[in-house]
Amino acid sequence: MDSLALFCTGALLAGGLYWFVCILGPAEQKGKRAVDLSGGSISAEKVRDNYKQYWSFFRRPKEIETAEKVPDFVDTFYNLVTDIYEWGWGQSFHFSPSIPGKSHRDATRLHEEMAVDLIDVKPGERIVDVGCGVGGPMRAIAAHSRAKVVGITINEYQVKRARMHNKKAGLDSLCEVVCGNFLEMPFQDNSFDGAYSIEATCHAPKLEDVYAEVFRVLKPGSLFVSYEWVTTDKYRADNPEHVEVIQGIERGDALPGMRSYSDIAESAKKVGFEVVKEKDLAKPPALPWWTRLKMGRIAYWRNHILVTVLAAVGIAPKGTVDVHEMLFKTADYLTRGGDSGIFSPMHMILLRKPEAAASES
Repeated sequence: MDSLALFCTGALLAGGLYWFVCILGPAEQKGKRAVDLSGGSISAEKVRDNYKQYWSFFRRPKEIETAEKVPDFVDTFYNLVTDIYEWGWGQSFHFSPSIPGKSHRDATRLHEEMAVDLIDVKPGERIVDVGCGVGGPMRAIAAHSRAKVVGITINEYQVKRARMHNKKAGLDSLCEVVCGNFLEMPFQDNSFDGAYSIEATCHAPKLEDVYAEVFRVLKPGSLFVSYEWVTTDKYRADNPEHVEVIQGIERGDALPGMRSYSDIAESAKKVGFEVVKEKDLAKPPALPWWTRLKMGRIAYWRNHILVTVLAAVGIAPKGTVDVHEMLFKTADYLTRGGDSGIFSPMHMILLRKPEAAASES
């Protein structure tokens, strides 16, 4: 009887561990398991050192304000967080408004499809995803529009992940991924029929620099849509709590500095774009985009326990615990920014490259 009880207890523990790691562990998109967490292109033994290096950028703020330093800063960040993002969030590294009766996954997909609908591309046309991550939006957009999407990301590990996901989804004929800096894109002038960026240009030290590159590679008459991270008209620079929240978001998301909503159109006009439409997609009647962060608090503690155990036994790099804790703190700042209305991750701007640019190029 004792042997039977021992066997049942062991089986129950084994089953619980399997459920905790393998069932709860994978991300929504089933792209990454907890036992496979890594430091991206960083070797396991150097993850903690790179985490410390990431934070050292903020002790030298002048360095993250220059285009020369930003690629290393952002690349380090995405080596540290990409696996955790995939595991705990999914393959689309961005937010979307909640939609009644729709899952977070469906709301995310609709938010992505809206971007390509706005730039009005036709099947077979070539568009660029400026800051594509592991390609979640790219695949949704390619499947929806049948356009050929070329994504660019600074992070080599994300390139590998995106290519793997593209092939697995059967979309590798429509989706191409390039490793490069979106401030110096390796594409010819006037070579794309459209462009979009979903919460990615926030990593540029100067918005006009990345907008100028998009302008250069777009064909005259083509459209570009971007979802920008901004402070809203409710933000007050003399309010200490507002400043704390925005600085917390900047440090936890590798931002050289947060831009004001009022700066976006001006930056676009400086490089030659025409502003077609501008709207904060987070404003009512849109439902809160940060609901998912609030709902994820229990999942965070479950995941944090799991990451701590995996790091302790040597399966996950030890620095992974530090990174996971940083992201939880950042989620709190993001939630406070959304609740107070001082921050939006989806200030949408739709731009056109003038036809007249053809004769000037």
